[in-house]
Amino acid sequence: MRALATGLLTIAFLLSGCDASQEPVQPAVNLGVGVGSGGVNTYGGVGFFQGPLSVYLGF
Repeated sequence: MRALATGLLTIAFLLSGCDASQEPVQPAVNLGVGVGSGGVNTYGGVGFFQGPLSVYLGF
């Protein structure tokens, strides 16, 4: 998990220096709850996006 977080931060750092328009890297969080025949399920994800590129980690 630590390696994954380090990888995401490294990608965010590299992207912040690559964009000619100087658009900042923007964090994103997605959380939800689903109810179905199998019961109640929770889900979510964290990540970031910059321009057309998005990187997310779902859980």
